[in-house]
Amino acid sequence: MPNICIQFDCVGLMKFGALSNLNEQRTVADRTCDQLKNDIVSGTLIQGSKILEEELARKYGTSRGPLREAIHRLEGSRLIVRIPHAGARVVTLTQQMMLEVYEVRESLEGLSARLAAQKISVAQINALWQLLDEHEKGIEEADGKIYFQREGNFDFHFRIAQASGNQWLMEHLYNELYQLIRMCRHQSAQTPARPGKALAEHRHIVEAISQHDSELAEMLMRRHISGSWKILKQLLPKEIP
Repeated sequence: MPNICIQFDCVGLMKFGALSNLNEQRTVADRTCDQLKNDIVSGTLIQGSKILEEELARKYGTSRGPLREAIHRLEGSRLIVRIPHAGARVVTLTQQMMLEVYEVRESLEGLSARLAAQKISVAQINALWQLLDEHEKGIEEADGKIYFQREGNFDFHFRIAQASGNQWLMEHLYNELYQLIRMCRHQSAQTPARPGKALAEHRHIVEAISQHDSELAEMLMRRHISGSWKILKQLLPKEIP
């Protein structure tokens, strides 16, 4: 009987060890995915550049396994594209590609602001004002040259969508489209005079939402996205070079 117990304990330890290794592997893959994603969104990895696994694994201090998992995930986010006979490359944003994205974005974010104006709580309104104060400090620290928002709860547009209370809308805005939009915003946010103007527009949108004026909130948000597109359009090539 003691031998059976010892055998069971060994098997249990083996299973626990395998599970620990799997969790560790996932953690490494998560970290590698974040590093790769941030390098693409920020432009550190140039659009259209080839994904060199050995070089990136060395840069991120990881093995090929977690890196390949990260590459696979970012293909799902459309930040990486796989070209026949050419391998994986960083996506190249073009006017035609992003025109279609921004048409959808303007409509969805306009709806997001409308719904937020109808459903938002006092606590959420206060949190939005506080977030914009933090953004203003960031712009001042960058001497007014950039307005780049981190993703998730640090993202003004994400917080508006949260306040809308519509999970279907959240799914569509912040799954496939989100990282492509972040790439675009990173470019347009560095345009002269854009950071201050964008922040002012954000404040007008929050004011309309705080007054529960859903029509005005939607109009201001759509106008804000449309203005962003007009700037971005000038920065993007018409076709892939």
